[in-house]
Amino acid sequence: MQRVRRTLAAFAVAALLTAGCTLPAFAPRTDTDGEAAAPGTAPTWRACPEVAEELVGRGAPDMRYECARIAVPRNWGTGGGATAGPGAGETFEIALLRARSTKQRDRIGSLVINPGGPGGSGVDTAVYLSFGPAFGGLPAAVTERFDIVGFDPRGVARSSPVKCISDADLDASFGYDPDPRSQASFDGFAALSQRIGRGCGDKYGDQLPLYATEQAARDMDAVRGAVGDDKLTYLGYSYGTLLGATYAQLYPQRVRALVLDGAVDPRQGLVAGSESQAKGFERAFGNFTRWCAANAGRCPIAPDARAAVTSAIDKARVSPVRGADGREATAGWVFYAVISSLYTETGWQELARAIDRLDGGDPAEVFRLADAYAGREDDGRYSNLFDANLAVNCADEDEKPSLARIRQLQSEWRDKYPLFGPALAVGLLSCVEWPGGRDPYPTGAAAGAPPIVVVGTTGDPATPYEQTGALASMLGVGRVLTWEGEGHTAYPQTTCITNAVDAYVIGLTVPTAGLRCPAR
Repeated sequence: MQRVRRTLAAFAVAALLTAGCTLPAFAPRTDTDGEAAAPGTAPTWRACPEVAEELVGRGAPDMRYECARIAVPRNWGTGGGATAGPGAGETFEIALLRARSTKQRDRIGSLVINPGGPGGSGVDTAVYLSFGPAFGGLPAAVTERFDIVGFDPRGVARSSPVKCISDADLDASFGYDPDPRSQASFDGFAALSQRIGRGCGDKYGDQLPLYATEQAARDMDAVRGAVGDDKLTYLGYSYGTLLGATYAQLYPQRVRALVLDGAVDPRQGLVAGSESQAKGFERAFGNFTRWCAANAGRCPIAPDARAAVTSAIDKARVSPVRGADGREATAGWVFYAVISSLYTETGWQELARAIDRLDGGDPAEVFRLADAYAGREDDGRYSNLFDANLAVNCADEDEKPSLARIRQLQSEWRDKYPLFGPALAVGLLSCVEWPGGRDPYPTGAAAGAPPIVVVGTTGDPATPYEQTGALASMLGVGRVLTWEGEGHTAYPQTTCITNAVDAYVIGLTVPTAGLRCPAR
């Protein structure tokens, strides 16, 4: 379950859940102890069943979990060589987890995982995916041929985590009006973004650009070497498709098979990407409202779900419902409950129930949905998910629209995408107010790479389907695989998608051109 890279309100839209997974998305983290292997040397793996136990309560049957750390240069420099400048001579530690089936046979190698974000933990996701199809995990056909290897990218979770945003500022950001109409309200959000950026700049200074995607893609080649594979087999979701695409451009000869599910179009700038996502969420919300009208027995806010949701947000602006703990369900929290529920079709009924209960004076379900999205614990603490999210997104982006232009887009997108457009426009402030230099990723062909499978979902809100073909075309070797379903990302949710991806990952059989898999 993944996060996407574009900004929404103060931060990038997110849902750190692996496709179809029913396990907890935001669980306590266990450190992967041990000394990091020096760059270019083999790591020391140690048994770490406690990671799965803390995340899920138990390990998956017939799975062994091992952890390691590797050291990577903070600054790989142009072409991946030695460099001067920020971070020169210093290293980051990258945490790895390997899930290996006790039934493994005819081992092919390692399947390296990235769940998206940026900011999602690959270590956590490898654990979740190890539990098999009954829990939304990987099929036995894959786990019996590959080690499942998750890594936390630089700055994320256990890998030299970046942390510079206070819990209070995160609460303020998520709770803020998603469409601040008055100039004073807009200026207040801009000031909050400036304060967040200033705090991160004060702490990390000229090293902020080192969290860029290209640097992380070079780390991924170090991961490939650390697990002993000559060529990379990779499954990347959402932002993970951008990371995989960047890797393919840098190291095309080292690609064995890449599955890029929930494609990001790297050639879209900050403004174009945000508008694309506004359109995607509006389309997904429209699909939800039509489902609601056709399924009134399961949708307590039928027949007009759009009116019910819009009314709930409007009421929360002037009279937010207070929970038993005194916390107020402001317009921002209601809005993020909506966002959270659109990542999977199963979330639609949860959203309808949450809005209905909010109308009855109970905000608990709204907070449950919104907190799952935000990574907020019951005690008000946050992980470093959004710290890393901003650090990566803003290091990648060199487009900086003016505040006047953002204000104009807020109005224009309100007309075109009423519920989500203003928030996506205002969200542009996040990187505009971010300090430090920029290090944009490459946007060209993966010349010399084998075929790469790019998976798209027609109802995907966060990485709209139109981006699937765009990424495949940019790479030059992309083969589009379409799921005519709802929610964010597709594999391994249906037999058709699963069979096509498995055949490619295991036997390098590329899906038939134009293959479209039905929703069910």
